[in-house]
Amino acid sequence: MIFGAVTEALMDGAKLLPFLFITYLVMEYMEHKTSQKTRLILQKSGRWGSTLGGVFGVVPQCGFSTAASNLYAGRIITLGTLVAVFLSTSDEMLPILISEHVKLPVIAKILLLKAAVGIVAGVLVDLWMQKRNGDHKDELRIEQICDHHHCHCGEGNILKSTFSHTLQIFVFIILVSFLLNLVIEWIGDAALASFLSSKPVLGPMLAGVVGLIPNCASSVVLTQLYLEGVLGAGSMISGLLSGTGVGLLVLFKVNDNVKENIRITALLYVIGVLVGVVMEFAGIVF
Repeated sequence: MIFGAVTEALMDGAKLLPFLFITYLVMEYMEHKTSQKTRLILQKSGRWGSTLGGVFGVVPQCGFSTAASNLYAGRIITLGTLVAVFLSTSDEMLPILISEHVKLPVIAKILLLKAAVGIVAGVLVDLWMQKRNGDHKDELRIEQICDHHHCHCGEGNILKSTFSHTLQIFVFIILVSFLLNLVIEWIGDAALASFLSSKPVLGPMLAGVVGLIPNCASSVVLTQLYLEGVLGAGSMISGLLSGTGVGLLVLFKVNDNVKENIRITALLYVIGVLVGVVMEFAGIVF
């Protein structure tokens, strides 16, 4: 049983390796060429911050959610813009979907949905904050703006960064695939999928908790479970909406208001679960 799970995981990983490398090579190039410009645009976005945050969030830029955390800690962007970025960010979902040869229209629907949820939620949050605070605006906190980009994607040689990122995710996929294969062989894929699909509320709630884990492993697990047919589309979206990569981790580090950070985390979770539950009950698939 264990030998079969290991063999299958290694074979699955080996098939994905070249596609992962190519995908990350393109992403690293985009990161080097556009990340600074994107952050500058976001800083100057004003009332359009939530819309731009939702759009830019779906672009595969490593560290964008961490940059948004820093910008919000300095009150350069609004809370709505931060929420829009967090909800639209997909972390490792996109490269895995591409490497698994998921059809482009399906990928586009997932990205558009996440962007739309991020934009709508961000706009509503900003409207609510404006109604609550009136004309009062938070003062800039320039001293709190610093770079805490744990992935260091914008530094050094593109190929070196690509090899490093590919290897990390490759190892994650091997480990996740191995554990999934063990669980599926033990329980049975039909039984596991039937259990989760028959729980249209519990599935998104559990997936939302997984999404909150501040690590790229969460998006890897959620995407792999969806591709294996274990998670429904609603549950996957629930986890991916609440997931921010290491964005939340950085927010807790650079933003002094712990209660506010907890409220932001809870808001992300509630939005993710609500969207996921609606999708599950409506039977929406990609």
